[in-house]
Amino acid sequence: MPAGRTRVVATLGTAQTLAWASSYYLPAMLARPMAGELGVSEPTVFAAFSVALVVSALVGPHSGRRIDRWGGRPVLMVTSGLFALGLALMALATGPLSLFAAWMVMGLAMGSGLYEAAFASLVRLYGHEARSAITGITLIAGFASTVGWPLTAALEHALGWRGACAAWAALHLVVGLPLNAWLPAAGTPAAPAAPAEGTPPAGAGSAASEPPLATAALLAWVFAVTWFISTAMAAHLPSLLAAAGSTPGTVIAIGALVGPAQVAGRLLEFGLLRRLHPLHSARLAALMHPLGAALLAVLGAPVAAAFALLHGAGNGILTIAKGTLPLALFGPAGYGHRQGLLMLPARLAQALAPWLFGLLLVALGSRVLWVSAGLALSAMVALLFIHLPASSHAQPASTPVEDSA
Repeated sequence: MPAGRTRVVATLGTAQTLAWASSYYLPAMLARPMAGELGVSEPTVFAAFSVALVVSALVGPHSGRRIDRWGGRPVLMVTSGLFALGLALMALATGPLSLFAAWMVMGLAMGSGLYEAAFASLVRLYGHEARSAITGITLIAGFASTVGWPLTAALEHALGWRGACAAWAALHLVVGLPLNAWLPAAGTPAAPAAPAEGTPPAGAGSAASEPPLATAALLAWVFAVTWFISTAMAAHLPSLLAAAGSTPGTVIAIGALVGPAQVAGRLLEFGLLRRLHPLHSARLAALMHPLGAALLAVLGAPVAAAFALLHGAGNGILTIAKGTLPLALFGPAGYGHRQGLLMLPARLAQALAPWLFGLLLVALGSRVLWVSAGLALSAMVALLFIHLPASSHAQPASTPVEDSA
């Protein structure tokens, strides 16, 4: 019997908070001092970060396959070492080549140590019952920016950017590594039962009229589009709100609403929406960004706060759907490898999002909202073309995250 789920969720959620805070949220605080000392431009630092995202996309399927085979504990323990190595190399960087090399190592760590790996680790432990645990770690790690940005800023102020990177590296060794080592070992994966003659394989994920490959392609499109929008908004929300007419003073206040709205969306998924199949909650979430974007495009600054709340809540639910939808549609067998493949286009879209959306924002101003709304609606349409498995009904309420020991 695995250790209590509450402990597992708290342990993995805390390790994920550390991983996200010291990687994905690092450039926002350190790009400027890095660029100044290394003699490169700030866009060059973000280009190195984009390279890390591309590397993480390519690593994801291989990491997932190893989690399917061995469980999450050994893979995530190695990832703690990779994070520490990448951050240490960053602290020692002397120019653009060493900076890019450090971020490539970080890409290896991100591809095997962020949400996809955590989701796969939970599915390896709990199988079909992992939905509530997945929600639990996203609730905890949803505060990664809230913790990471001020802590990175404080470390940079006290120790300089090199000292900040070294401090994060040390935290991975003294906090992240023990946390990941504390995860329970996964048992031997059970072989899937042979299907009855004339019936589709269990967990095939779609009705008999829709091949599983088509379902996977639609799901990959949904994930790519939603990650593109999420990353674009994270990078350009202040500029977008300003283009829509918000004053400089309100831009910061409105932008600060996105984080709490994401947590609220995840709480909604953990509460009311857990009675629905993840496909239904994902469809609902996919409508939130285009609804908010249409309001902001038509009515302007007075509804900017509503846009931030709708976008944030939808994004929070969709983050969970990236873990729960593949589980509900395809089953737990081979989840890690499949998740890596499904998220590969999303990681590549994420790497392109800040640059491409920035170009569109310069060219179109606030009218770029129609582009993001159209992309989000295309994700909604793709979700409508995904059907529940023939043997599936609306999921019953998931068991709350609780000790099973």
